[in-house]
Amino acid sequence: MSEAQTAHRSSAARFWTLQSVVARYGLACLILGLAVLALGYWLTQSRAGAAIALCAFIVMAATAGWNMALTYPHDRLGLANLVTLGRAGITALLFSLLAVPAQLASDANLAWTVLALAVFSLCLDGVDGLFARRQQLASDFGARFDMEVDCVFALLLAVLSWQSGKAGAWVLLLGGMRYLFVAAALIWPWLLAPLPERFSRKAICVIQIGILIVLLAPIISSPLAPIIAAMGTLLLAGSFAIDIIWLARHRS
Repeated sequence: MSEAQTAHRSSAARFWTLQSVVARYGLACLILGLAVLALGYWLTQSRAGAAIALCAFIVMAATAGWNMALTYPHDRLGLANLVTLGRAGITALLFSLLAVPAQLASDANLAWTVLALAVFSLCLDGVDGLFARRQQLASDFGARFDMEVDCVFALLLAVLSWQSGKAGAWVLLLGGMRYLFVAAALIWPWLLAPLPERFSRKAICVIQIGILIVLLAPIISSPLAPIIAAMGTLLLAGSFAIDIIWLARHRS
């Protein structure tokens, strides 16, 4: 058999293996999407809330699925990606609250339920990487999937904190600073250069989401809530400033 034929067979085998992985991912998305729809209605007692949750999940799952089809290097889906998909489902479920903005501030039971879901999602964030390493299925796709879910989750928590009156609109900076950074990179492309590993960056990201979750607790109110949010915003801004200074000094 020639090298060209061998390469062709290898490419074909890789194609069908990837299709199998994507098919399993699609089945998981279908099951989870139905759960998000049902739970979105249960959480808000609103058809609009259920519809928003489902639409949010479809957008996140479809975006991840497209990138998986293009870049995923393994022949198994793995628990890590399923956990991250589950976190995307929880985030989508919390999107349903955008349809009933007043309820989160007035209904303590709803607020505690939302807080429990957010804490559960944060706990899951600590196990997906562990599963990927144990199953030897770590990949750039998985890391990016995890990061993007984190970013959407943080921005949504900031929006909910603002809607519930815990802090002013400026709290959106705490949840959306990464998106501002990406937008700035459209003007200054050198901001997209690779950054060195920094443990403090990862720790501050966890603190950021932890603070945004704490803000949802019914027992946290003014004037404590704005102070906590401001401290988190300053800490996150400082982390971004360190990275920007490093990139500016090392740009070509």
